[in-house]
Amino acid sequence: MVSKQIIGVIGGSGLYQMAGLEGVRRVEVKTPFGKPSDKFVRGQIGAVELVFLPRHGIGHRWLPTEVNFRANIFAMKKLGVQRIISVSAVGSLRAEIAPGHLVVPDQFIDRTSQRPSTFFGRGIVAHVSFADPFCTDLSRTLADAAAAAGAQVHSGGTYLCMEGPQFSTRAESHLYRSWGAHVIGMTNLQEAKLAREAEICFVTLALATDYDCWNEQAGDVEIERVLAVLKQNVELAQKTILRAVASLGQARACHCASALKDAIITEKSRIPRKVRADLRPIIGKYL
Repeated sequence: MVSKQIIGVIGGSGLYQMAGLEGVRRVEVKTPFGKPSDKFVRGQIGAVELVFLPRHGIGHRWLPTEVNFRANIFAMKKLGVQRIISVSAVGSLRAEIAPGHLVVPDQFIDRTSQRPSTFFGRGIVAHVSFADPFCTDLSRTLADAAAAAGAQVHSGGTYLCMEGPQFSTRAESHLYRSWGAHVIGMTNLQEAKLAREAEICFVTLALATDYDCWNEQAGDVEIERVLAVLKQNVELAQKTILRAVASLGQARACHCASALKDAIITEKSRIPRKVRADLRPIIGKYL
């Protein structure tokens, strides 16, 4: 019997709900890592079940540093999610990525310092591969869907994840450009790392809202202008997600579904009982 396909969508700044869902219901999920950002919205899009979570909570209550990424991704795993599309507002570090454009990045640079980024520890050690942090199959599907929805989309590029909540200094913005980064945001890195550990396919749909502060001709980053561009992009992002979800096949041919295979190096007999129980949705099939 073929299991139902369940797709997760994490909405960032500006995307607090998902249009087009039928049979909508809100569910609360308990995790060993505390409470997720908010209740999850579950519904149907055709034959696909979609699970939506507003990353910053309804009403935008959580700073990027305060988001409980572990609880969010763990809860997605408990709900049976196999693929996650993460929507994120970003600043552009490249002239060709104009405000209003969409980006489907393929690499990360980590500039965060205050956030847990793994489910492991407390007596169990695992090292997953993260050389290619995004699911290539899902990224290709999302980029094609964005183009079909009428977006100006850039396929590939490096997402620099900063701590925030302040925007960059001008010196930092120029430094990040010299590193080859394409966009800058504050949220997606931890989600990608945790999704890999949970063997969930992960992809980012980045919505460029501004030129950060390196492009002085475009002006410095001001939240009012950022929100104005976001409002225009949200409908396009939703159309992109609906197209992508409709075109996804049931089976996954990528390596995401087996990312933990051979990654757990702790002797099974030495894994604490409580940790084993807490992480059962993630590690159960290997123990």
